Amino acid sequence: MSRALSALASVIDPELRRPITELGMVGKLSETESQVEAEIKLTIIGCPAAQAIERDVRQALSKEFESVSVSMTTMSAEEREELKKKLRGDKPMKFNPFAQSDCLTRIIFVGSGKGGVGKSTLTVNLAAALAKSGFKVGLLDADIFGYSIPNLMGINQSPTKVDELMLPPIAFDVKVISIGFFVTDNKPVAWRGPMLHRAVEQFLTDVYWGDLDFLLVDLPPGTGDVAISLGQLLPNAQSLVITTPQAAAASIAERSGAIGLMTGQSVLGVIENLSYLETEQGKNFLFGEGGGEAVAHRLSELSGQDVRLLGQIPISQVLRASADRGVPVVVSDAEDPAAKVIEGIAAEIARVPRGLSGKKLGLNPI
Repeated sequence: MSRALSALASVIDPELRRPITELGMVGKLSETESQVEAEIKLTIIGCPAAQAIERDVRQALSKEFESVSVSMTTMSAEEREELKKKLRGDKPMKFNPFAQSDCLTRIIFVGSGKGGVGKSTLTVNLAAALAKSGFKVGLLDADIFGYSIPNLMGINQSPTKVDELMLPPIAFDVKVISIGFFVTDNKPVAWRGPMLHRAVEQFLTDVYWGDLDFLLVDLPPGTGDVAISLGQLLPNAQSLVITTPQAAAASIAERSGAIGLMTGQSVLGVIENLSYLETEQGKNFLFGEGGGEAVAHRLSELSGQDVRLLGQIPISQVLRASADRGVPVVVSDAEDPAAKVIEGIAAEIARVPRGLSGKKLGLNPI
């Protein structure tokens, strides 16, 4: 391998998270002992990662050569087709990798019976906490009508499209897709059942997720069309139910876990948000007590399995302010009490082993 090619192998495409040398992005190379000219092929015209790739290419080559010249071009249609085949492997178009029996990605539906309990904020923070721990994480915003993930993650760019294949934006090492990326001026989405099903299906089949350890799905509140569609599209998912301590909220949250049981998902656990306010006099239970335990107990009865309360998250102004800035609190202020509880829940989720029974591991006996 030439010195230039060897140096370029260290340059990682920020969207695909693979070396550009593996993606067919390196074109003509001309090198001498002290000089190099390199042609780099972007996937599409106007690629949002162009400046970052050019910068990283120049830095990598400058370590080996005194004089560096880089020209940025674009892949041909044939080269893009080769790239798509490489990314998909031998899988056909419109393929849902998460519905396969040999899929090792842990899929977690994060749901709540009603809005306003902090479901999306917790989903974002759990995703960021898992990514901080070294896991490969994807986040699908399935709340079509009330999408909020782009703002909570501080993402203001749309997915890059390589023909019909979408490359999801990445924030805090989490791959993210949301209908919010395709809506301008905060316009409402007015769709009915079939269009909702088609949208969430496209998020699974037309997005290049790569090899994920976790796919977190932010469900819309309640038990409507999207929850049922996703239950059919992702039969191996687990449900994580978010509630508040208030008895009225808990009784509604129970339905969120129950609909998952009806569509075949097991319940991973329950999280109680807004549990208490820490004051100098101790914990102030503004919204009552016991909601999370009540939901966990009821879902244990319905499922016939032990459903645990995974954590109680205190009321936190830092958490709220962080969400408004588009930065997960586990990233911006890991010492905040709410952040510590969330990271503890993420660690607990990560400790649950992936079931390998009946899955193909790609191993051949000698």
